[in-house]
Amino acid sequence: MQTWFITGASGGLAIHLTRKLLERGDRVAATVRKAGVLDELKHAYGDRLWSAHLDLTDAAQIEEVVTRAFAELGAVDVFVNNAAYGLYGAIEEASDAQIEHEFDTNVLGSLRAARAAMPFLRKQGHGHLVQLSSSAGHYSIPGMGLYCSTKWAVEGAFEALAKEAAPFGIRSTMVEPGGIRTGFLGGNAAYGEPMEVYREQEAGRFTRMMKGELPGMDTPEAFNRAVVGDPEKMAQAIIDRSDAGEGPLRLTLGSDAYAVMRESLLARLAALEAQKELAYSTDADDVGV
Repeated sequence: MQTWFITGASGGLAIHLTRKLLERGDRVAATVRKAGVLDELKHAYGDRLWSAHLDLTDAAQIEEVVTRAFAELGAVDVFVNNAAYGLYGAIEEASDAQIEHEFDTNVLGSLRAARAAMPFLRKQGHGHLVQLSSSAGHYSIPGMGLYCSTKWAVEGAFEALAKEAAPFGIRSTMVEPGGIRTGFLGGNAAYGEPMEVYREQEAGRFTRMMKGELPGMDTPEAFNRAVVGDPEKMAQAIIDRSDAGEGPLRLTLGSDAYAVMRESLLARLAALEAQKELAYSTDADDVGV
């Protein structure tokens, strides 16, 4: 039996992961923002489900909850940073407060949670940090720029953290899913204040699609048909990666994730290669002498 700590465990991919772990006999420390959402699982699995309220924008609460989980459970084998949400719309449409909250949750919240866990994982001499990132950490499109930027930040920070944690016996995995069929349209997303100038631009069309305002994409059923990711299969893939031990830092889930990430990486590589001569020409004259 392993012990997992999962933030934002009440919905999306995380609830599927939580159920699978409990079903196979593991113990789960689950954090949520709404009281009572895990009552059914608590009734079914009793003490194997430990839960606590956690707001990732509250630094003091993160420290308190993580510390209490390790103290009461004795050890945590797999620490999963899952909680995050999307902020959609053109960059200009979002307010400062919305942008700050998005980064406070998706980036700073994940970093604070991992930083709170690290001393305990080091003391244990083992553990697995699993950071939910996104295929959006490799590309950016109009209407998704702010969400993508948080995932780019997560990618940079946790790639470094993985290397810093490795000497202490701590493994790391960044999970990069594409779209996931979670059964609802728009989810817990937030939106900027629409500006008419963007309505018929790519940013406006994307935002209206996410809101369910475009013909053919205006019901949960229609939206899910356009999304390829199966949350059950993705949850199992995360469990399998953890059980396997060592593996690549990044775990790509979904054919859409693979396709868009490959396209983005190839385009960036081609643009880089086209500038090789220029890049070298700007070196100081005494380089290599």
